[in-house]
Amino acid sequence: MTLSDTAETTPASGTSVGSNPDFRRYIVARFIWVMATQITNIAVGWLVYDVSQSALALGLVGLAAFAPRLVVVFVSGLVSDRFDRRLVICSCFAVNALAGLALMLVATSDPVPLGWVYVIFTFSGTARGFAGPAVQSLTPTLVSRDHLSRALSLTASVSQTAVIVGPALGGLLYTFGPIAPFSVAVMGFLVAIALLLTIAPRGSASGKAPVKLSDVFAGFVFIRRRPIILGAISLDMMSVLFGGVVALLPIVAADVLEIGPSGLGILRSMPAVGAVMVSAWLSYMPIRRHAGPKLFGAVIVFGLATICFGLSSNLILSLLMLWIIGASDVISVVIRQTLVQGDTPNEIRGRVSAVNSLFLGASNELGEFESGATAALFGLVPAIVLGGIGTISVAVLWALMFPQLRKRDALVDP
Repeated sequence: MTLSDTAETTPASGTSVGSNPDFRRYIVARFIWVMATQITNIAVGWLVYDVSQSALALGLVGLAAFAPRLVVVFVSGLVSDRFDRRLVICSCFAVNALAGLALMLVATSDPVPLGWVYVIFTFSGTARGFAGPAVQSLTPTLVSRDHLSRALSLTASVSQTAVIVGPALGGLLYTFGPIAPFSVAVMGFLVAIALLLTIAPRGSASGKAPVKLSDVFAGFVFIRRRPIILGAISLDMMSVLFGGVVALLPIVAADVLEIGPSGLGILRSMPAVGAVMVSAWLSYMPIRRHAGPKLFGAVIVFGLATICFGLSSNLILSLLMLWIIGASDVISVVIRQTLVQGDTPNEIRGRVSAVNSLFLGASNELGEFESGATAALFGLVPAIVLGGIGTISVAVLWALMFPQLRKRDALVDP
């Protein structure tokens, strides 16, 4: 179904975020979706490390999730721009639900065939590759432009709350066996689909015009010509690529802190605790001035906290550093997302979001592979510390390479 077949609803400028029923349903669906994804991730991470006892095996999970995005990035944004974004997202969630059922069967096998875990995550990663641009480009169509920054901050707060609940719930459920977390995740994806289908149809303005080769690469061309957007998304990619520690948390929980799967859930949740507290504050006190300096400052704090986390063997200190990692990361996320969505016309927003999702996937899933490979080569502590140093170095270099981003003042350009 294309947008030309439906009546698109445009939010009025005076409509507040909280009084928008479609936006409320959207953030509830997003909460459930993110929670289900986190439950799946925590269960897969513990399952893979429990079976393999290998940091590299953990890293390969992230690589399996990221690799499909390299293939679908050229078409996923175009699909988001030409079709009803709700239906695109629902289709992807359905694939994730099927992947959860498949993981349930694999996890109960004896022995557990890790190869099938990677295959299933490849299909799941393909679905995420299509869902990412549609989810990102749907948000600005639900609220007016003057409420975009506030809406994105609230969305980040809700998502990070799910990142708190998801890993903690996933770790707790895993103590009853692998079937419990995967079954709950499957139900979550189905509920999210039901909620999204109640939202009024929204899409793009491209209609049924024939697809040209230039349409496929339009997102890359748009970003390349705008150094502020290019600098923002590449800064996020490189900083998290080097500084991400999520993939190594199962090793920290098992070998350093010795706190088991339930403790792993707490570790995974702690960055989100920091993120949800800061994003909730930003939803009431949005960033309006000095956006560029605040972006670079947040990245440097992220790197410093990563270094301290790598050197810590104390549970309280580790939790505090993870809190700071999440708090600083969400500041950069809100700034980046607002810059990307606010500076991009709706008719190309899906394709730009596809490139943004590729960069985001590179920083997360590919970063997990990088972390696992580095830990396998140099050891756990050197891998984390070097990652933090790399993040700070990237922030300094990008500040020099992208002066327009460094000097950006207003977050939403009138």
